[in-house]
Order: sequence, then structure tokens, then C-alpha cells
Amino acid sequence: MEFDEKRHHRVCFTGHRPEKMNMSKRKIKKALRPIIEKSIEEGYTTYITGMCRGFDLIAADVVLEVKKYNSDIHLICALPIKDFEKMWPPAEQRHYRDILSKADYIKVVSEHYSRSCFQLRNMYMVDRAARVIAAYNGGAGGTLNTINYAKRNNVEVINILEKEI
Repeated sequence: MEFDEKRHHRVCFTGHRPEKMNMSKRKIKKALRPIIEKSIEEGYTTYITGMCRGFDLIAADVVLEVKKYNSDIHLICALPIKDFEKMWPPAEQRHYRDILSKADYIKVVSEHYSRSCFQLRNMYMVDRAARVIAAYNGGAGGTLNTINYAKRNNVEVINILEKEI
């Protein structure tokens, strides 16, 4: 059974991999935490991460930090395919598995790898959210595609990097 389908209480994340981020992990967390806390004040209780290296894992970390003090908060991990992290460095794989172990719900979106499995995962997240929190600093790619998909579907987008999108 799908975890709480109430879209209006959900936020999802989209952002760059570490190679494309123009901020340190510490600065991203510092920018992201108040936005998550304000979202909680506004009634958002469920947060969906796509679990990719970079912003997705940072966002999951922040949600889990807040969840320690607020048991009403939930984390959903939306995976494009099972075991997609298996080629990552060992430390990042351990971090990934640690987040999964603390998630309230894990959804594997595609059974098998395809060129579209990451986009399908992104669409799954946006289709179940009323707000997208992004870390977008320009350029083409999955983050921009997700932002554009959200806008076409009237889902609010907040960009923590404050670049016009």
C-alpha cells in the first residue's frame, strides 16, 4: 500500500549531483533547513527524496535531523531502480543505506534500468507533492526537467540557490 497519498502535505526535492553543486554541503544544509522548517509550519509533513548523490541525500539528512525532534515528519525514499547505488564509493553507499534504514516508506519506481527511469522517478515525486524544493544553479539536465514538469503541473517550486528559473 502506498504511504499517505495526501499530496497537499508533501514536499519533494530535486537538485544537482555533487560535481555540479556550487556550494558546500554545510552551506546547502544551512540554506535548506529553514525552508524545511517553514514548510513544516505551513503543514507539510511528508518529504520525498530521490536518493541520488548530492542534494537528494543532503535533503534526506536534513529531514532526518528535523524528524528527531518532530515525530509527525515522514521521509519517503523514491528510488529510480533497486540497487542503483551499487557503483558508488563505499562511504556513499553506507550513507545511502543508512538513510533507507530510517525512511518511513521506500518506493522503487522502475523494475529495470531504462534511459527514462530517473525521469520516471522525478515525475513520481512531483505527482505526489504540492511543493518542490530545488537546488538549481543553471543548465540543462534532470533538475531543470523536474522543475519544468512541476511548473507545468502547477506545483510550487522553491529554489534554495535563488537563481531565477
